[in-house]
Amino acid sequence: MGACDELITYIRARYTLIYLTSFEEERVLADLERIAASEKRRLVTWSHARGARGEGVREGTGRGDPLAILDAIGTLPENALVALLDFHPFLSDAGVVRLLRELGRELEATSRTLVFLSPVMRLPTELSKDMVVVDFALPEPALLDRTLGEIASALPAQVTVRLPEAERERLVRSAQGLTLREFSNVIAKAIVTNGRLDRAAIETVNAEKRQVIRKSGILDYYPVSESLGSVGGLEHLKAWLVSRAGALGERARAFGLPFPKGVLIVGVQGCGKSLTAKAVADTFRLPLLKLDMGRLFGSQVGASEENMRHAIALAEAIAPAVLWIDEVEKGLSGLGSSNISDGGTTARVVGTFLTWMQEKTRPVFVVATANDVGALPPELLRKGRFDEIFFVDLPVPAERRAILEIHVARRGRKPADLDLDRLARESEGFSGAEIEGAVVSGLFRAFERGRDLATDDIMAALAETVPLSVLMKEKIEKFREWAKLRTRPASAVAVGVVG
Repeated sequence: MGACDELITYIRARYTLIYLTSFEEERVLADLERIAASEKRRLVTWSHARGARGEGVREGTGRGDPLAILDAIGTLPENALVALLDFHPFLSDAGVVRLLRELGRELEATSRTLVFLSPVMRLPTELSKDMVVVDFALPEPALLDRTLGEIASALPAQVTVRLPEAERERLVRSAQGLTLREFSNVIAKAIVTNGRLDRAAIETVNAEKRQVIRKSGILDYYPVSESLGSVGGLEHLKAWLVSRAGALGERARAFGLPFPKGVLIVGVQGCGKSLTAKAVADTFRLPLLKLDMGRLFGSQVGASEENMRHAIALAEAIAPAVLWIDEVEKGLSGLGSSNISDGGTTARVVGTFLTWMQEKTRPVFVVATANDVGALPPELLRKGRFDEIFFVDLPVPAERRAILEIHVARRGRKPADLDLDRLARESEGFSGAEIEGAVVSGLFRAFERGRDLATDDIMAALAETVPLSVLMKEKIEKFREWAKLRTRPASAVAVGVVG
């Protein structure tokens, strides 16, 4: 059921207090006008700046005074559908909340309905049982496509429109996550910039979407810059990801397969978890979003939960997409004592996320990474949240050789000029990040001596490094024991076998 259908159902059932969340005030008001006409209602709108407007109401009523418009509800037409715009700041006022509770009961005997339209949800506890919430999602592809057609048909004859069906679909898909106004503006920008409407508009839309995501302050839009070829080893994990990439299309849906939920990658620091997460987007050919759990938590009451809902809504609007949550355990720390330390905010935020992971129907593939499994709640590890949990251990000789080869080649050197087998043996117990660091240190050493990189330069860097496997030996061993019965090994070797 769409948001409009849901709203009509509530109106017909005489729900008196309805809270609509949407950033698209114009689109929602247009929908409310259509609903009012179909349900034989009189639409009245109110804003703090201009007061009330609409049929059967004195214009300007309640300007600057939220209590005044609530007091005037009884004088409005019997069949009034009253839309209160950006009313959420006043829901922290005890007098407003009390009056709304009383109005909610009084209006049940009439055909009047109060609709609160706001881009954010600020629902006080006192009204949680009296008010229903309807989320107006960002535009679906069909609406974006229809809007694109309207824009194209209204263009002057001298503006060339060259959008074959495949490129038009790509343009509409790229625009998911934008409001209709943002979409219309960015298409206008593309036309002004290029003098025509063609495939160049796709990159203009992508640039705009990066801006929108950045402005959210919660999600980051990452350009796809890594591939699985950049990841040394982890053959089991890479093979699993490739198999899931083949299940993304409509052919898989027709076969009865659900869209993959995601993967949790746990393991030793510096062994390729984050690099693999970045490479997933390239493998799936999908945009990569990164969620910073630390940014979710705000100082205002309810802000953290709203931030999580907004992040989920934005990711779903852009779907299909890959959502990367790096070091997810940092956002879950203190979950067990949440009711004492933060009034239960962390527990509610995490609960919202876990429920979404379990029940989500939009194609958002979640890649979460974690270094400290001790901080992960059991609910996150339960089957159904993720499709699979992989453990990334320290690389074995063949993997260390592959990592060396990747980083030597990435820095413009020929791997064949170095004794990679010797370096792989001597780097036992080193993580991928530590091996990369040794290659970089070797380059500095060679540069200082005025010659090209040699095997001995990297050997010297390895000898000077105390690897994490030595500094945190007991913790890593404990980690491996935990992983044996709870995860799949990311590499083609048994968990705990090193060297």
